Amino acid sequence: MNAGAVLLGTSLAWWVYTYAGYPALLAASARLLRRQLPAAPGDRGARDWPLVTICLVAHNSASTIAAALEALLALDYPPDRRHILVASDASTDATDAIVAAYAMRGVELLRLEQRGGKTVAENAAAARARGDIIVNTDVSVIVDRAALKPLVAALDDGTVGVASGRDVSTAARTRSGAAGWRDEAAYVGYEMFVRELESRVTGIVGASGCLYATRRVIQRTVLPGGVSRDFAAPLIARRLGYRSVSVRDAVCYVPSNSGIAREWTRKRRTVTRGLATLLCFRGLLDPRRDPAFAWALFSHKVMRWLAPWWALAAVGASFWLAPAPTALALTGVGLLAWLTAMSQARRGVLRRVGGAAASAVAANAAVIGAWISVARGVNPPTWEPTRRSDAWAR
Repeated sequence: MNAGAVLLGTSLAWWVYTYAGYPALLAASARLLRRQLPAAPGDRGARDWPLVTICLVAHNSASTIAAALEALLALDYPPDRRHILVASDASTDATDAIVAAYAMRGVELLRLEQRGGKTVAENAAAARARGDIIVNTDVSVIVDRAALKPLVAALDDGTVGVASGRDVSTAARTRSGAAGWRDEAAYVGYEMFVRELESRVTGIVGASGCLYATRRVIQRTVLPGGVSRDFAAPLIARRLGYRSVSVRDAVCYVPSNSGIAREWTRKRRTVTRGLATLLCFRGLLDPRRDPAFAWALFSHKVMRWLAPWWALAAVGASFWLAPAPTALALTGVGLLAWLTAMSQARRGVLRRVGGAAASAVAANAAVIGAWISVARGVNPPTWEPTRRSDAWAR
């Protein structure tokens, strides 16, 4: 068989399994196991809810921190069972002063004098947490008022160590749930779908950095600064004998990034930190220890992060197989269509297709860039909070 055809077939098979075959196998396994997602919390008195610490890491977040704190204070949870802790990663703007003004409302400020990044700040905050459950969230997102109780209730199950919220992507400048549902991005919806299936089979292999809850023993595991805690938390939980789940009713609205360049930077940083995390916990990829979890971790993370390389291989194989004039013609048509869509079409299907193509290329290029950084031994970029413009309505 022609080597180009083999390479093209292998590349396509990799992509099909990664994005369709793996979820299909999860769905089949879920039907066999008949394991359900965490149930909605039942009625209980205020004193029956556990004490939780809500941890928020901030760096120069003066423009969003007040709105974030107001949203957390408005959550449907007994106020005397809630401790809000803000770890300021050596902020140089008005962030600390704004947080300090909330002291009378039960918000505690922990200032780090030297900037170390999000994970270092989380390590320091874990030692100050009062609750047996620690809820981690972000200054740039909007936690639904009813999200906290179902998230915490999922940990009533003694086998669960991490409970992750459900992200809903929204581009609307609003805090209304309806707008969030309308503007939900396809990829975020797909990712949440996969996590729900994993919850019913092996447990999720990574939590949502926007909103997730852990047991104290998991949160207090000290991690290196280049590691991503939201990815590491389910891995730590698995090592300790817990499983991790996605909680459908724990909704968190995530304003979309504005601009492909900003999304490229965020994606590259996230994957670089993710690869560093995977290296720290690579023992969980050994199928002899935990076959089901190793399969999920490899399929969800490793195969997805290798997919851009296989995409390049497929493009190379296509040029190998096609006659040179045909390959050049197809490339020219594709570039022309993309440029037309991005520069001239202001509305309609053409612009949406062009935008989707550009976003897909940028996302895959960011993953390749992350691999190159890791291969060169470059440390993960210093954490910088995601600046989502107009994330909060004033």
